[in-house]
Amino acid sequence: MTTTVTLPTTVPDEYPTRKRPTPSLIFRRDPVVWSTGATGPIDTQTLEDYDKNGYLSVDQLLTDAEVELYSAELDRLATDPAVRADERTVVEKSSNEVRSIFEVHKISELVAKLVADERVVGRARQILGSDVYVHQSRINYKPGFGGAGFYWHSDFETWHAEDGMPAMRACSISIALTENFAQNGCLMIMPGSHRTFVSCVGETPAEHYKQSLKEQEIGTPDQDSLKLLANKHGIEQFTGPAGSATIFDCNCMHGSNGNITPWPRSNIFVVFNSVENATVEPFAAPSPRPPFIASRDFTPVG
Repeated sequence: MTTTVTLPTTVPDEYPTRKRPTPSLIFRRDPVVWSTGATGPIDTQTLEDYDKNGYLSVDQLLTDAEVELYSAELDRLATDPAVRADERTVVEKSSNEVRSIFEVHKISELVAKLVADERVVGRARQILGSDVYVHQSRINYKPGFGGAGFYWHSDFETWHAEDGMPAMRACSISIALTENFAQNGCLMIMPGSHRTFVSCVGETPAEHYKQSLKEQEIGTPDQDSLKLLANKHGIEQFTGPAGSATIFDCNCMHGSNGNITPWPRSNIFVVFNSVENATVEPFAAPSPRPPFIASRDFTPVG
């Protein structure tokens, strides 16, 4: 049984963005770790580090056999004509190769099982202190010799402005299915940046998602704010073998470079939101993004 609910729009806007002519910095008003103990797959020290830095790494989340299994599934999806023609598939702006496939846990039974695996969802529950649902899932492909980068951004800024996510009570897990090198467009995060919200400028146009999924412009932070955060926190690069994973807070300032190496980079990406933080009407957009990008089904995983 699914639970699809649209909550009232009277939830206070604690993080106003895309409403003012100049950018601003807002101190985080929400906890980072919402649970009161370390009951779950994350040990106490790692949980404390997550609270401080906004992320944690898992050296081997998947076995070698599982990596092979999910890699084959990614290849199958990328070459399936029906999947490519689906509106949930985004192609590269320049090369026309598959860039992302959204709502992949509903397209692939294999990915659905992985999302519900306690190694994955158990960590999200522990960090967020409640049952969780999938706000978004996708596969990210970054092929060699042309995979475009993702400019610096906070996911929460978009989820708040365009999806109506009230509080910073969500986290993302990126599961690597290819080796992440410093050279092939690995994830970069400014550690500690999750405690500062960058309020962006620029009004959200109708159906903005159609453009932003290929190249985001509205909702990207200004250069002065980025300089301030980078100078204060530095930039961490996340490299590691296939099967490793990174979990990070929804408000981490992060991005990745393009991939001009011969080595592709692909990952399964899942966003978990607390069932106690279900989305309402958008805070700074004319209408919500489609459900395949921002789910309105708040059924707990597992």
